[in-house]
Amino acid sequence: MKKKHIQTWLKQHAHAFFFSLGQYIKNPINNILTTIVIGISLAFPAGFYVFLNNIQILSSGWDNTIEINIFLDEEINEHQATIFADRLLKRDDVAKTILIKKDEALNEYKKLSGFSDVLAVLDDNPFPNVILLKPVFKNIDEYKTKKLIDELKAMPEIDNLQFDNKWIKRLVHIIDIVKLVILILSALLAVAVLLIVGNTIRLSIFNYRDEIEITKLFGGTDNFIQRPFLYSGMWYGVFGGVIAWFLVAASVQILIEPIKNLSNLYSGDFQLVGLGVKNTFYLFGSGVFLGLLGSWVSVKRHLYVIELN
Repeated sequence: MKKKHIQTWLKQHAHAFFFSLGQYIKNPINNILTTIVIGISLAFPAGFYVFLNNIQILSSGWDNTIEINIFLDEEINEHQATIFADRLLKRDDVAKTILIKKDEALNEYKKLSGFSDVLAVLDDNPFPNVILLKPVFKNIDEYKTKKLIDELKAMPEIDNLQFDNKWIKRLVHIIDIVKLVILILSALLAVAVLLIVGNTIRLSIFNYRDEIEITKLFGGTDNFIQRPFLYSGMWYGVFGGVIAWFLVAASVQILIEPIKNLSNLYSGDFQLVGLGVKNTFYLFGSGVFLGLLGSWVSVKRHLYVIELN
């Protein structure tokens, strides 16, 4: 008996599945236009996510360019400076240290400044030993950077240090703002998709109102009646996801070559990244979910109205 119920349930779903698909194909122009609007609504947040993801990938590469210039105390000789640089390198948050000895710094300055004759008359070398330190950060992290700077300032061997982290703060705040904008935009466009699907299903229910009323008179349940409409909402979500994926993929393909040329000008090898398999799955899943939810809300509401009448 249980097996028979399962077979009946599967047949009903199969019938609703293909019936809803047939209804979609039967009225292609209106349905395609509706699907295009849904696809554009899904493509906008997906495209902004791709943009943000590429910015984060690019910024993770900038972490390796962060350098802290450490000026050691004048009393620290070259041997002590070498030992101190090796000690810094053993820290978990330090990736690399480069010791620039005071004589090397003086010679470099003579070459670059053009004041070699003036500097030659000095009795003592005014330059301290300098260590260029590169920290280890998987992502630009303002908290970790500040913590490292504070710990370095507290070391007695260090007289002064230079580190311009304003651009990091700006980038972090810009990325946070972009994330918030994407979240707000996604929420607004999700509501738009729900309204579009709900209104489309409402019109479909209006066209089949007489059949629905007759079906209810003969004992048809709400689940039986709403099933084809739910599948219709699913098809809008699926095809809308296809259009959104195509729009995002086409945009990425158009931008690949210009981005590559720009990267080459800065001696980089950055490659634009698209949605990928996981995010494509999320895109289609979001489309199907919004399509089902929009149709479910619309069907429940209008079946309730029909019931009252």
